[in-house]
Amino acid sequence: MPQFARAAPWLLLAFAVAAHGQLSQERLGTVKGDHLTADDTIQDLLGHPAFAGFAPLLLPWDDRTYENGMRLRVVGSLLPYHSHVDPAIVVGALNHMIDDVSNGKTVFYDFYTQGEKAEEPAKAHTGLFFFRGKPGAPFAVVSPGGGFSYVGSVHEGFPYAVAISKQGYNAFVLKYRAGAGGTVATRDLAAALSYIFRNADRLGVGTEAYSLWGSSAGARMAAAIGSHGAARFGGDDLPRPSAVVMAYTGHSEVADHEPPTFAVVGERDGIASPAVMERRVAALRRTGTEVEFLRYSDLGHGFGPGTGTSAEGWLDRAIRFWEQSIRSKTRR
Repeated sequence: MPQFARAAPWLLLAFAVAAHGQLSQERLGTVKGDHLTADDTIQDLLGHPAFAGFAPLLLPWDDRTYENGMRLRVVGSLLPYHSHVDPAIVVGALNHMIDDVSNGKTVFYDFYTQGEKAEEPAKAHTGLFFFRGKPGAPFAVVSPGGGFSYVGSVHEGFPYAVAISKQGYNAFVLKYRAGAGGTVATRDLAAALSYIFRNADRLGVGTEAYSLWGSSAGARMAAAIGSHGAARFGGDDLPRPSAVVMAYTGHSEVADHEPPTFAVVGERDGIASPAVMERRVAALRRTGTEVEFLRYSDLGHGFGPGTGTSAEGWLDRAIRFWEQSIRSKTRR
């Protein structure tokens, strides 16, 4: 046997090993269904084909250059106002979306048209991430916080939506314009709500007894729509939500007719004073509004699901509260 022929299998093996090493270094989600891990990088996330066309909107900051080599296990460092960011939960929610895309489901929707984006380029930083429940089930819209400076979807958006969808309800996570203040962000929420109502049949969601969820800045947005309606902020004339879920916010304004409200805060929160939330809760109760209020002694700002604290399970309680409002609305 010629010497080259005898060496050929070893050469092929060497090429295969080298190629495998190169693919490992250039992972970038080369297969649409590949799961991410906490040891993957921001570059792996941004280059994953399941997120093609909208990947930057997964991350908190608009128009920011990220360190591509940053591991997802330290993604919490991108959320300066938040605590208790669990990388495993962040990655799990991202993988939930990857699985949906692999199963042929659309997970991202633009609610502004291309013409609207051309007129106001900042609207390119918006969209809706869809976590499906049962077809025709009520929907929730989750507005993450971030002080109107960034949008913390990876921590208190996508994981919340996973929990809601696992209970059979449809959930949307709103990416709104950051850096432009609360009014602009709330207009984005009103526009997103209007889009969902107009496209409810295509999306497969029920518009009866929907709920609005928000944390910190996002809670202000949810409460504003709950108090005044979407039309006040440029949206369609829509029914009010059947429930509002507010997590750790300083919002205290109360209107005459408020939806049933679930409120939660940590006593160690240095950004959203528990006393402010208590004043809002007291004012809501004076108007006859149904309220459930939870105050946890061992938490600061920005806790999420699976915090490993006394607040473990608060999301389930919030979902049960919404279910009560659904039953109440159905009986009317």
